[in-house]
Amino acid sequence: MAFAREGAKLVLTARRIEELDRVKQRTGLPDSSVLILPLDVTEFDMAPDAAARIIAKFQRIDIMVHNAGVSQRSYIKDTDLDVYRKLMDVNFYSTVALTKAVLPYMISQQSGHFVVISSVAGKIGTIMRSGYNASKHALHGFYDSLRAESYNDNIKVTTVCPGYIKTNVSLNALNENGGKFGKMDSNQQNGIAPEECARQILNAVKKDKKEIYIGGFKEVAAIYLKRFLPDLLFDQVRKNVPE
Repeated sequence: MAFAREGAKLVLTARRIEELDRVKQRTGLPDSSVLILPLDVTEFDMAPDAAARIIAKFQRIDIMVHNAGVSQRSYIKDTDLDVYRKLMDVNFYSTVALTKAVLPYMISQQSGHFVVISSVAGKIGTIMRSGYNASKHALHGFYDSLRAESYNDNIKVTTVCPGYIKTNVSLNALNENGGKFGKMDSNQQNGIAPEECARQILNAVKKDKKEIYIGGFKEVAAIYLKRFLPDLLFDQVRKNVPE
């Protein structure tokens, strides 16, 4: 919605077509400015075809927002290995597959911007989120490399680290068996509005920010504690056992 208000042409991608249709209607944009592209991001082989369909309609791809993700609520000792695989597939490998599909077009046009939605969890390891933390940490390593490698092709990368945003991420988080956690975290319930998060992301894209942190004082402060006072942060993290 934030991009639509800026007059962007949109590609809307998710698994549920009815939700894509709903969002398209809310944007108020004409058919010529919106492409609905149903896609399960873990079907990696579909990425090149998806990119080609976008090029066929719009002739270019200027901004790629990697926003697909799933969280976790389970202890390491209880968590099935398949849960870790799914977390990495959705949160990390899908972004790699889609980036590799889009990157040749951006190199050809000598411009482009990847917006990667990581998390404060991409900087800090917390209890019951081991696989989620790991997948978000992986994004930083990969996209820091991409930013450096693609600099001469005028391709930019903005990595976004949200803290608590009021979304359904905890409801849809995976438990130790891969089922849905099904509970709304109190921190999530009291988090920043998605609209405010989107506003800050667009502002960062306009300013070509390399990395930004969005959230309340507690989450953002934790990132700086990790950098300057890691022992103190660890003491806080180990005491913060989820309910």
